[in-house]
Amino acid sequence: MRDLLLIALYAAVGAATVGLAGALALRALRRRSVAVSLAVLTLVAVGATLAGTLSVAWAMFLNEHDLGVVTTVCAVAAVTATGTALLLGRWVIGGHRALEQAARTLAGATPPVAAPGETAEAAEAAEADANGGFVEPTTPMPAELASLSRQLADTSARLAASRQRERSLEASRRELVAWISHDLRSPLAGLRAMAEALEDGIAEDPGRYHRQIRGEVERLSSMVGDLFELSRIQAGSLALTPARMSVYDLVSDAIAGADPLAAEQGVRLADDGVEPVPVEVDGREMTRVLANLLVNAIHRTPADGTVAVAAHRQDDAVVLSVTDGCGGIPADDLPRVFDTGWRGTDARTPPGGAGLGLAIVRGIVEAHEGRATVRNVPGGCRFEVTLPGAL
Repeated sequence: MRDLLLIALYAAVGAATVGLAGALALRALRRRSVAVSLAVLTLVAVGATLAGTLSVAWAMFLNEHDLGVVTTVCAVAAVTATGTALLLGRWVIGGHRALEQAARTLAGATPPVAAPGETAEAAEAAEADANGGFVEPTTPMPAELASLSRQLADTSARLAASRQRERSLEASRRELVAWISHDLRSPLAGLRAMAEALEDGIAEDPGRYHRQIRGEVERLSSMVGDLFELSRIQAGSLALTPARMSVYDLVSDAIAGADPLAAEQGVRLADDGVEPVPVEVDGREMTRVLANLLVNAIHRTPADGTVAVAAHRQDDAVVLSVTDGCGGIPADDLPRVFDTGWRGTDARTPPGGAGLGLAIVRGIVEAHEGRATVRNVPGGCRFEVTLPGAL
């Protein structure tokens, strides 16, 4: 037992000496490549074994032959282990370089010219740069780097979606500014001409001019009101006052408000089945939603056409729909119908509108935790508003 304790003591002293030297070396080389650290770690492991063995052999007074055999075996093991560590380090470094090169595409940077032996990685980086997204490297790499690569790919996808939304919003903003500028220029020019005619006393019928001026002012006031409403929605400052009410009452009020315009346009408003189901909504804002949908539908439906309004319960929700006779919306335009300022080839807003009506509809509906959708039906299209049902 005493001999085993002495052997353990000598082995511990030798291994501890090598371990301390290895720790100091790792600390000094901690900013170097992982391959260097792996090589040092391997040398420490083999060196600690060799130092312990030599310490025990010296204490036991082994002959030179036995000592040489032990030293040779440890040296061969050290060379083999160090070579394996270097191969592992090279594999890890190769995966890191491929991942680093691919990650540069997240910032939209042009990938550097590939060094010899890195043609595949450079091609992947070039492909990612051309596609504007991160492409996971095909180079074999450790599980940790592979997991990081997957996370980067997911981040790249989210960034691409964010950039696409940003481009869509910017396009909508430009369209909105263009349409508003156009819609303001014409009435302002008319107002100026009529005001000058009245001022110069050359208006043959001043009363008619006054009525026209009032009509234009009301139209401009409506546009400003829409802009203010939309700004409140987008800023998240739309204050709702929910109250329990029947969908039947909402639809009846909306139809009554739109009936004069429908009569003027020669369009018939029809009740296509309205169930008296309860909802908890802000009556004023939801009436505006239905009014906007009805006005759009009336203006887009030919004379002698029909605009149908329906409401029914669907599972735990209430679905309100307005179906017009516009002939349908092109499939490519359907996803953009509710975008701010968008009108498409044929505007979905009334003449002189700024493309805000349907954007306001979506904003108010989403503020009620609902959703607004549109789809084509035979002869026209159907706008649907889905709201949570009242308990």
